Amino acid sequence: MDIRTAEPADRPAIRDIARRSLEASYSLGPHAIIGAIEEWYEEDRLSETLGDDHCLLLVAEMDGQVVGFSESEYTDSGEGNIWWLHVDPAYRGKGIGSALFDATEQRLHEMGASHLHGRVLADNVEGNAFYEDRDFQKVGEETVEINGRTHTENLYVEADHTGMTEVTLDDGTLVYVSHEEADTGSLDAFHPVYTDEDAGERYGYFCANCETLANAMDAMGRIECDNCGNVRKPTRWDAAYL
Repeated sequence: MDIRTAEPADRPAIRDIARRSLEASYSLGPHAIIGAIEEWYEEDRLSETLGDDHCLLLVAEMDGQVVGFSESEYTDSGEGNIWWLHVDPAYRGKGIGSALFDATEQRLHEMGASHLHGRVLADNVEGNAFYEDRDFQKVGEETVEINGRTHTENLYVEADHTGMTEVTLDDGTLVYVSHEEADTGSLDAFHPVYTDEDAGERYGYFCANCETLANAMDAMGRIECDNCGNVRKPTRWDAAYL
């Protein structure tokens, strides 16, 4: 088995593996799966992913045939996000998923990631067990829209990095992002930010979508990122938000 960086010629195989993997592992209807493949693995989007220095697309190859792939991303804040890991159902049980995961983990750390995040749809029992077996801890839930329907996605973090991440502000001030806490946003999670490692005083929020600090919560519990538009709906409702 060979693990290598994906190439443009791998795009049809990646789409086919993603489709068959989603059919085998998720309780999604045919229309939802087709919509997801068209949205996530459309030819132009795959080309953009392959050309993005922050994105990592690895494929597993056996006897000249692509049988699995992983899709992940490195952010400037030091996070490595593993978005998807798919293995052709006909080749499962051969250690391909583990080999892909190990190669992805190594490459993300080489790119500069200090800690890794993994995301798995809640109804994928095997996928959630996969992360738990590798000492990742579930630290929250987010939502993802697939073909117009909202699904729950579990967020996992490496066990050694489930605490605070230190971030230096432009003025030299140190603040601490808590990866153990997460509020679901419209685009990605919001993590609370504290002025000390003991979480004694809240500084603001960290938008995981664009790595922006100092997102404030209003009196109704609404958080909005001024940079990318990521928003958490109010926890208390009044007519202004209806």
